[in-house]
Amino acid sequence: MTTLVSPQTLAELALFDTPTICNAVELWDLRPRNEGYMNSSIMACFPALPPMVGFALTSTFRSQKPPKSGDAYGSMGAQVDAMAEIPGPPVIVFQDLDQPVASATFGEVMCTTYQSFGAKGIVTSGAGRDLDQVAPLNFPAFTSGAIAAHGYCHILAINVPVMVGGMTIYPGDLLHGDRNGISTIPIEIASEVPEVCRELAKAEAIVLGYLKDPARTVQGFNEARKACAAHIAQVKARLCVSA
Repeated sequence: MTTLVSPQTLAELALFDTPTICNAVELWDLRPRNEGYMNSSIMACFPALPPMVGFALTSTFRSQKPPKSGDAYGSMGAQVDAMAEIPGPPVIVFQDLDQPVASATFGEVMCTTYQSFGAKGIVTSGAGRDLDQVAPLNFPAFTSGAIAAHGYCHILAINVPVMVGGMTIYPGDLLHGDRNGISTIPIEIASEVPEVCRELAKAEAIVLGYLKDPARTVQGFNEARKACAAHIAQVKARLCVSA
């Protein structure tokens, strides 16, 4: 794959929280507003960490029963090799196919391995473990919960479409995640998103600044809201023209 998003853009995207990213992406009207983000089944294990930004390296996973052949961890090397197919720093994304989830998708060794080879975080529809050991790594992890054992964990397929948190993730999708959740960013607009985020912050500052005024009134609040909406409308209009 060709790298379509520069390291500078990725660094700028990491300056903003995921809700602001979602608000910015909405202005392009590239998808319905109820799509493009994971639902509340996926939660941050370490909410205090800064935003995670990277490209999805997807895999499917089971742990309820042993694999038909081979070592349960044997596919980790294949995952690391597959990082070369991703158009930038990877985020490891697992769909746990067991229903209900049988055991943990990852622990300290797996997270350390992925981080050592350049991954920016891990997301699973299953569970995690070794959270006290993973925490010092400052490696963002997102799960549906925690389970102490690893069962018969094994990877079935790598770089295939997966369903996690109610959202289909394709290999190479650009992901942004923090304590609020995880969203995709359409790659074709990624370089423009940081500037739109800055403009949205300016718009919200109109209302937030007014609310700090001791002499605030409902009428003044409504006027501030109109000014905020007008600023956002101007930003959206510029995006429509550039498109």
